[in-house]
Amino acid sequence: MSYVRGNLRETTPLLRRNVSSKLDLKQVLLRRVPILTWLPLYTWSKLLQDILAGLTVGLTAIPQGIAYAIVAGLPAQYGLYSSFMGCFVYLVFGSCKDITVGPTAIMALLSQQHVIRLGEDIVVFICIVSGCVITVMGLLHLGFLLEFVSLPVISGFTNAAAIIIATSQLGTLLGLTGRSDSFIDAIVKVANYANEITLWDTVLGVCSMIVLVCLKKLPGKKNGTAFQKFLWVTSLARNAVVVIFGIILSYSLSCYGMKPFKITGNITEGLPPFGPPPFSIVTQNYTYNFVELVSELGSTTISVPLIAILESIAISKAFAKGKTVDANQEMLALGLCNIFGSFVRSMPATGSFTRTAVNNASGVKTPMGGVITGCLVLLACGLLTSTFEFIPKATLAAVIIVAMYYMFELHIFIVLWRTKKIDLIPLTVTLLSCLAIGPEYGMIAGIMVNLILLLYFAARPGLLIEERVVDGLMIVFVSPKQSLSYPAAEYLRERVMSWCDGRAETIPVVVEGRHVLRIDATVAKNLALLLADLQARDQMLVFWNWCEEVRQTLISYDASLAMSFKTSGSIAQIFSGRIAPSHVLRE
Repeated sequence: MSYVRGNLRETTPLLRRNVSSKLDLKQVLLRRVPILTWLPLYTWSKLLQDILAGLTVGLTAIPQGIAYAIVAGLPAQYGLYSSFMGCFVYLVFGSCKDITVGPTAIMALLSQQHVIRLGEDIVVFICIVSGCVITVMGLLHLGFLLEFVSLPVISGFTNAAAIIIATSQLGTLLGLTGRSDSFIDAIVKVANYANEITLWDTVLGVCSMIVLVCLKKLPGKKNGTAFQKFLWVTSLARNAVVVIFGIILSYSLSCYGMKPFKITGNITEGLPPFGPPPFSIVTQNYTYNFVELVSELGSTTISVPLIAILESIAISKAFAKGKTVDANQEMLALGLCNIFGSFVRSMPATGSFTRTAVNNASGVKTPMGGVITGCLVLLACGLLTSTFEFIPKATLAAVIIVAMYYMFELHIFIVLWRTKKIDLIPLTVTLLSCLAIGPEYGMIAGIMVNLILLLYFAARPGLLIEERVVDGLMIVFVSPKQSLSYPAAEYLRERVMSWCDGRAETIPVVVEGRHVLRIDATVAKNLALLLADLQARDQMLVFWNWCEEVRQTLISYDASLAMSFKTSGSIAQIFSGRIAPSHVLRE
């Protein structure tokens, strides 16, 4: 019997470990594959709502996918493939029901210059590289790095991207041929070739813009009468309405032999091709291997994943409505969307604010709405490509320009002016740098300026220095308004000594430490030097109400500092019976 009991005692911890490991594995799967959480609770009523939302988003995703592919200098199907794969992969790994992953204007802009130089394959290479970088960042829980990119930098980049993309489509809106390489090039092109502007493309483009703005302002209601619901759906699907009208007009005129508009042209028919992404590219009789391609992309290998993560997580938080957003899970989902997308020749994808807003407004219940959108896009790829070739380029340009108009955040300048004017510096630097030297380098410039300001304020913290009278005693009261870094400690020492040098009396100095939570050896050295400097002037230095951790660090550096630490409820208690008569303030 004792033998059996002994075996039971030995095996029980083993069983507990096995059960615990199974539970841990289950929790990890539920957290990393969110579909396992919500799919068992799925109902028919949710399905009906998701179908409505998915169809509505699909009517927006198709024209936008085509338009953003054209912005990147790619055939239209690349944008459709990106929308299709993004919807299906996010269904499994996405944690936010509203997010719609696919091509965006900024992703198209960042890819454009490389497509011009290296051809279509490079955008698929960017997609797989970006997907791998984002996935690794998600697995390593590196989402905290995004906190170093501030609101002014993001707003500056977003506004610059809106301006660059809108101006790049200005020539197309006016019927000019060719493409623009930059913001300045787009303006110069329109100015130099103004005599080649075509009347009917311009008329169609301007009219399309007017219709888009009017449709956006329709007074529809989701829960109103049948007519109000119709207006609401029409407003949400305004891009599709304008594109369909352009197709019908262009096709009808072509039947009578009239072709007044420049059209999109042939789009590859059939479902997305499945195959490995290219890791070498042949262009202009030269073969670029993997290392050379990464070298050619340069900062794009970092900027594209960074911007994709920023866009997607910012949108997730905007539509979370108080719920916690797992940034690392969103990064993992986004990375996998791009990795799988590269196998169907997709362009880089991220969360789309426009399509997510439509999804949310349509009342989507789960990520299943993305499947409906994906199926609609897949149907368009397989059956409607011959119809898409009649889309007027001016109409697509109008769709893009209007979208960029609503993406431009003019109010951010007013907000920053009212809250903290110095934030206008990184905003302006980012905006102007993006317009002048390109969006990637502009983003880097903005981040660098922001970090410089961050370091400056860390080295020059708020510092209160004033003379106080405490029970008839004159003292110099010093209070840092934040914790001390090593350059800040040098600054504190200089300010205190400068203040004392300007006064003849050798009055005590009290340094309050309630905001100082941690220090290093360099800070300890500067505080010890401050004590020595004041002792040379026959002035007392008191460290008042410092936390124990900081006190121990200072004493470990210089044991003589222990006598200078005082903890009391009031400054008067420190000097009770300790101050010589010469320090008493005379009236």
